[in-house]
Order: sequence, then C-alpha cells, then structure tokens
Amino acid sequence: MTGETREPTGETREPLVAGLLLAAGGGRRLGGRPKALLRHRGRPLVENAVRVLREGGCETVHVVLGAAADRVRAEAVLPGCVLVDNPEWAEGMGSSLRVGLASLRAAALPVDAAVVSLVDQPGIGAAAVARVRAAYRTPGTLAAASYDGKRGHPVLFGADRWAGIAAGAVGDQGARDYLKAHRDAITLVDCSDVAEPYDIDTEADLVHLE
Repeated sequence: MTGETREPTGETREPLVAGLLLAAGGGRRLGGRPKALLRHRGRPLVENAVRVLREGGCETVHVVLGAAADRVRAEAVLPGCVLVDNPEWAEGMGSSLRVGLASLRAAALPVDAAVVSLVDQPGIGAAAVARVRAAYRTPGTLAAASYDGKRGHPVLFGADRWAGIAAGAVGDQGARDYLKAHRDAITLVDCSDVAEPYDIDTEADLVHLE
C-alpha cells in the first residue's frame, strides 16, 4: 500500500470519514465567475455541496478555496467547516487536492478516509455520497461512484492512499493517474439511478442551476 500507516490507538472506534470539497475554481469559461459563488436555490453553490457531503454521512468537511476566497468566506454560510486556502488554485485541481489532503492529515482527530467531491456538480446529491461512503473498509480503500459503467465523483480515498495520490496530483489531473494505475483496487459504486454527474463549466451549463 502507498502512504503512511496509522499507529494502533489501543481502542476500537468508528472510522472517521471526512468530506473534502474542492471549491477553488475561477470559472474561466464562465466569464471569471468563481464556481463556489454561483447561485443555486438562492444561495452560493458551495453551501449546497457542503450540505450534500454532510447529509451523505461525512462527519466533518474540509473545503478548499481559491478564486475569490475572501468573498466566499464572507458570503457563504459554512459553519463547522474547515476552510483551507489554495494560493496556487490557478494551476488546476491537482494543487487543490494536495492542499485538501494536507489539511486532513493535520486534523485534530485522525481521519481514516475522505470522500472527495467537486463544487460544480449539483446533480450529485447525498444519496450518491452515502453509497460511496459505505464502501469504506480500511484506510487502504479506494472507491468511486460510477455512471453507466464510467468512473466519476464522488471518490473515496482511504488515508493510506493519500501520500501516493498527492505525489501524482499535478495540473488538472487530480487523482486521475493514480486511479488509472490502481484501477484493480477501486470499488465502483453504481450511482446512475440517484445522481447526474454533469459539471457547471460553461454558460450553457447554468441551466442546471435552480
């Protein structure tokens, strides 16, 4: 297994599965409107994404901010979340994933796994998060939602995988290369019946927001 292994605590505890929301995008193809602040159901889109993670069973949520981070902090109501700034957000998703995993490693309570989601996928709700979260078995678990047989988000990374994932997270790749290299270890969780994995990338996609 790649990465660090946890020391035994001497007591049995329930695994802690955190939510990791990547919300740093600047919306380049949306005229420079930060994705976290797009309006959905009358509120910033980031609030919806945090709620989905919590309702899906993530005990704590870390949110990686980048574009207009100060505005997001001022305008979005995100109580109880750990907000982390990624000053290199313009480099792509990889840098945000590294920052988010580092934040989880530094958490006061040991985190056993992270369910990673993207702020610009409002068609993925709590039901999909709950299914992927339920795939956790050990800190070496890799799991991902699938849609019509194709891997998508959210994804679950056991803590023993984080170092290897972070090492390969560059540019807009995120964990893509790591997941390709470890495809045989991934538990695919069909979410086709409960979620739609579209992204809000262009002006035409704004029709999906309510």
